Amino acid sequence: MALLEVNDLSHYFGDKLLYKNSSFEIYKGEHVGIVGKNGSGKTTLLNTLIGEVIPDSGNIKWQKNINIGYLDQYVNINNNLKIFEYLKTSFENLFKLEQELNEIYNSMSENFNDEIFEKANKIQAELEENNFYELESTIAKVASGLGITAFGLDKKIGELSGGQKAKVILAKLLLQKPDVLLLDEPTNFLDKEHVDWLSEYLKKFKKTFLVISHDFDFLDKITNTIIDIEFNTIKKYTGNFSKFLNTKNVQRESYIREFKAQQKEIKKHEDFIARNRVRASTAKQAQSRIKILNKMDKIEPPESEPKPKFILKSLLVNFQKALIIKNLEVGYTHKLLPKFNLEVLPTQKIVITGFNGIGKSTLLKTLMEEIEPISGGFHFSENTKIAYFEQELKWDEPELSPYEIVSSKFPKFSQSEIRKFLAQCGLKSKHVMRPVNTLSGGEQAKVKICILMLTESNFLILDEPTNHLDSDAKEVLQEQLENWQGAMILVSHESSFYKKWCDKIININK
Repeated sequence: MALLEVNDLSHYFGDKLLYKNSSFEIYKGEHVGIVGKNGSGKTTLLNTLIGEVIPDSGNIKWQKNINIGYLDQYVNINNNLKIFEYLKTSFENLFKLEQELNEIYNSMSENFNDEIFEKANKIQAELEENNFYELESTIAKVASGLGITAFGLDKKIGELSGGQKAKVILAKLLLQKPDVLLLDEPTNFLDKEHVDWLSEYLKKFKKTFLVISHDFDFLDKITNTIIDIEFNTIKKYTGNFSKFLNTKNVQRESYIREFKAQQKEIKKHEDFIARNRVRASTAKQAQSRIKILNKMDKIEPPESEPKPKFILKSLLVNFQKALIIKNLEVGYTHKLLPKFNLEVLPTQKIVITGFNGIGKSTLLKTLMEEIEPISGGFHFSENTKIAYFEQELKWDEPELSPYEIVSSKFPKFSQSEIRKFLAQCGLKSKHVMRPVNTLSGGEQAKVKICILMLTESNFLILDEPTNHLDSDAKEVLQEQLENWQGAMILVSHESSFYKKWCDKIININK
């Protein structure tokens, strides 16, 4: 029996069709990766499965009494709770049982009978079966695996960065061990060693999960099933991500061969009809060919989306040192990092890595003068022109469209030029005039890259630019950064993205 049945699912997002009459089933123990191009509807599908989005048509049926755990990075949490206290709430039912057991023991001196004794034994057995007396050790293992112990289990939730908070929410979800886990880009806020830990955890997970991720190495390790969203259909494949790619390529090549063969046959019939339909002697044969064409089940032409074309051009570099940082301490109310020193040369490409939440984004925001330094200082060369990619998908006016946002920043360009630039970055014409906050994470990232592309600069400051990009967009951005002729500071957790072309790696954990 299926844990989940999805039948004839159809849904539009605005005027964009995401899926049409799509059906699939999920079974116990399946480890499912959800893949598809930016904007194909992956997150919308998860939100539909938990009832946050109502589809235009179709049925979604979960098996009764199924416990579903959804990774919601924006859930409201009591900011005064300490991390350990919050993680303990994963076992709230067990602590209630313990309280009930203690109350029974306290009452036994006055009210002891076989029924009470049996009830106490039953509760004790349930606590032991659920490893209640090892909970602190269990919490510590998960907290360590996700890097939470690095910033302290005694820290209050309100003192955490966005990435740290996301880790804590994920930890609680894993500790709860629901029947079905739904995770949307869980590796975006994890460092490599913590991604590795999560990979091992999910590989051994005996229950079911559905994961959206652009980290294909991660998907390859954890999945035994793939759900692919493409061309308004949802299709399920058995096997991990590599097997899915091989199967899909074979299917696509077969489809293209069938399409070409049919087109050849159609052209042969059309040529015969054109030559013979006006001749009396062959008119009947021509009419017969017309009937054949009318009855033919036409194969749709194979669709393909062009790769985006990011073009990053550096202004002339005419300085000896692009940036000098001396004894810089960064943070909000308290310092996050030891004193930081760095010199960046004119064409040097520097990558900064380190645990999520340790202060990498705070360092970049300090360099962009969005945050005041706690102490120390920095100096950019007088001729430095900076282009900045901020990690968070936030906008000053989220109701504006990509066209309006780019137009306001670059008024010298005409409407047709701005549309061309956005199209070049992979934005379809129907997305260009929508409110930017209604676009997918990948589409919003492409708007940011379009702004980056149009900004005259010789120094790039990039904070996790690949988080929401699909493989095609990531590949193009990688190529452009490799060929970049100016200075660069990149914060990234994807070593495969930068290791071939960066000049220096700074790990600020050390």
